[in-house]
Amino acid sequence: MDVVSTSAIRITGARKRYKPIVGAPERDAVRGVDIAVAPGTIHGLLGPNGAGKTTTIKMLLGLVKPSAGEFRILGEDSTCPQGRRRVGFMPEQPYFPQHLRADQALRLYAQLAGVPRHEIVERTSRLMERVGLQGREKTTLDAFSRGMLQRLGIAQALINDPAVVVLDEPASGLDPVGQRDIRNLMLELRGGGVTVLLSSHQLSEVEAVCDEVTIMNAGVVAAEGQLDALLNVEGRTSIRVRGLEAGLPPEVRDLAEDVAVSGGVSVFSVPDESVRAVVDAVDDAGGVIVSISPVRDSLEDYFARLLTRSAVEVGSR
Repeated sequence: MDVVSTSAIRITGARKRYKPIVGAPERDAVRGVDIAVAPGTIHGLLGPNGAGKTTTIKMLLGLVKPSAGEFRILGEDSTCPQGRRRVGFMPEQPYFPQHLRADQALRLYAQLAGVPRHEIVERTSRLMERVGLQGREKTTLDAFSRGMLQRLGIAQALINDPAVVVLDEPASGLDPVGQRDIRNLMLELRGGGVTVLLSSHQLSEVEAVCDEVTIMNAGVVAAEGQLDALLNVEGRTSIRVRGLEAGLPPEVRDLAEDVAVSGGVSVFSVPDESVRAVVDAVDDAGGVIVSISPVRDSLEDYFARLLTRSAVEVGSR
């Protein structure tokens, strides 16, 4: 079965061309972007400001008219209302009628989403508790903090019990506890079979929850794939040992890089082809192997190097 027919979200050849001001040349904010999101996964959409992430999301949701491209959610054309029936969306900066109470606002969005009338009260109450707003139902929104409004924004994105959820910077304005709650909520959604497209600047958040990522820069896709495949450093293995009171054996020291020692445990990396020799040398020296695993880059470092390389390539054209 091909990737198009099995994708919960499929964007093909997305392009958005703007003419900023009268007399200025047109420019592409997004050009030739392809994204495929598998069902029941969390897919991260990353990139610096101006990369085209939000424009791509708005084209997917029919909020911005694309200049070109095909946009599908659950196999249907997402630029048409019919194709967005089972989608929940939280924009980067959600706005709500400030004079309404929290429960009134959520009930309003439930009605707009077509939730059956007899389910609205129960669903509103359940979602308020799910996003950590229990006890605030009768508070008017003009008294809500930025973080509380973010929580309400996530609740309205879930009010129609969607199969696909698109979240644009959901942790913005939240304290560490709130950020943890949002991570747990996304994992809970994935566990229930919901597909999540997450646009975020919080790289630690992305690394903690995402199965795959697409990294955009200057309107194009700069990298994509599973996080493990992107972040594993090819050709090197990380080894953790303990019990080497005299330090690393000379034959290991000659091969080791990124050596760190803490609490009697040494961590270092070696070339893949040297792992067997290193294990034997550690054993001969009386040490104990604690773990052996591929060297994994941090998402922050990978992201920074990718954007630097992309900028150099753009500048050399």
